[in-house]
Amino acid sequence: MRIAIPAAPPEERLVAATPDTVERLVALGYEVVLEAGAGERASLADLDYEAASATLVSRADAWGADIVTAVAAPGAAEIALMRPGAILIAPLAPHSEPALLEQVRAAGVTALALDAVPRISRAQALDVLSTRSNVSGYRAVIEAAEAYGGMFAGQVTAAGKTNPATVFVIGGGVAGLAAIGAAVSLGSRVRAFDVRPEAAEQIESMGASFVVAPEAQQDVSPDGYASPLTEEQQTAAMALYAREAAEADVVITTALVRGAAPTTLTSETVAQMRAGAVIVDLAAAGGGNCEATVVGERAVTANGVTVIGYTDLPGRMPRHTSQLVGTNVVNLMKLMTPAKDGEAVLDLEDDVIRGMTVAHEMALLWPPPPITVSAAPTAAATPTAIPTATPDDTATLNPATASATATDPSPGAKGRGRLVAMVASAALLGVALAFADAAFLAAFTVFALAVVIGYYVISNVSHSLHTPLMSQTNAISGIILIGAMLQLGSADPVVTTLAFLAAAIASINVFGGFLVTYRMLGMFSKGA
Repeated sequence: MRIAIPAAPPEERLVAATPDTVERLVALGYEVVLEAGAGERASLADLDYEAASATLVSRADAWGADIVTAVAAPGAAEIALMRPGAILIAPLAPHSEPALLEQVRAAGVTALALDAVPRISRAQALDVLSTRSNVSGYRAVIEAAEAYGGMFAGQVTAAGKTNPATVFVIGGGVAGLAAIGAAVSLGSRVRAFDVRPEAAEQIESMGASFVVAPEAQQDVSPDGYASPLTEEQQTAAMALYAREAAEADVVITTALVRGAAPTTLTSETVAQMRAGAVIVDLAAAGGGNCEATVVGERAVTANGVTVIGYTDLPGRMPRHTSQLVGTNVVNLMKLMTPAKDGEAVLDLEDDVIRGMTVAHEMALLWPPPPITVSAAPTAAATPTAIPTATPDDTATLNPATASATATDPSPGAKGRGRLVAMVASAALLGVALAFADAAFLAAFTVFALAVVIGYYVISNVSHSLHTPLMSQTNAISGIILIGAMLQLGSADPVVTTLAFLAAAIASINVFGGFLVTYRMLGMFSKGA
């Protein structure tokens, strides 16, 4: 089958495939064609596509292919160029564009909406919304740094000292976490808040400080989605936003729930911010989180606060965004091409494919049926391990736990089980120690103290310093290795066996640690 990549509309700089992703589509057995000049606005030359085995064609030939993949929804003229039975893969906004879906259906086109990927863990690699949100979060920090009249990182120089910029991020979804990562990497002091309490760990893992405010956080309902804020919670959240914004140099808002942007920064809040502060409203496409946002533009308030409401942030980094979107498409085609023979298979029994398919064989298939997998847990399931209605623009899912939530026991049962196990273990240990000799008790005391000290040393270290701790763990492992080698000559076979195992494991840790350290140092060497 022939896959085509047409050029995007004039206002869009992205393209649905790069030379790299074209090669991967060809490896799946497809013939790839490209509308001439489709990649120019993303700084991708036609010659590079041809080198990757793509064929240049006209616009009509591109839209007339077996499979058409685009970065923007087609218009009536483009749909008219498609033949019945063709497959369209593009963002189609099925929640809000019923007229477009009807046009596609009437044309006899099978349509898969890239912006309707189900929120389950195995579909994450196909999620274009997450891709665009990730780039938007990163670019938001770049825009803020350009508009801000100072340096993000603190400086200590002969001429004096400058303090780091304070960045406050509202929302800990995909865009929020990307913004936090970028701001932290520039050296700023980052604080963040999310109404979902389970987002705290993810925010802190990126190096930001989570603003603790239980009174402003929402509950998770039995169906797995965050409950609406009560009036008291909403009041507390707005007070928190006002307090943090008044102290911040940069505020980045990401609250976009199912396409709608709730207000998080009122005009009164903006009026209390310091002159020169910057607000980047990532929810501008949904109307904006800030009442001072001018959609699509950069504005300055009467008190000197810059408010950025751009809606094209992914397109401002077209090369990498196109690469990521193209990879989303490749992952979808891998799912649809199980035999890798260049023949797309529309398996409507697959929850991912069915969730994305909005039209097929002259029938509308939107909305899809509810997904009957573990991502839709029972009321007894752990609420933080399921998809939630995040204040970010992507309703992120915790992929590490989503596949297990439906069968996990309740938190109360887990806690009781752990308590029983701990009590039983403590009782057995007490009995064993009662009959141990003095030498063993002394050695065990040293061991227990070492465990306690080691736990608190490691757990209280910032995430950003975990890799440098390799040097410390190498030293500890070296001590273990020497101790084990001294015991290898013991006449007791149990001691010898344990010593051999300790020496083997310590050796793996030592050499592995040196290898990781060597590779990290290589990243900073010239020519690496």
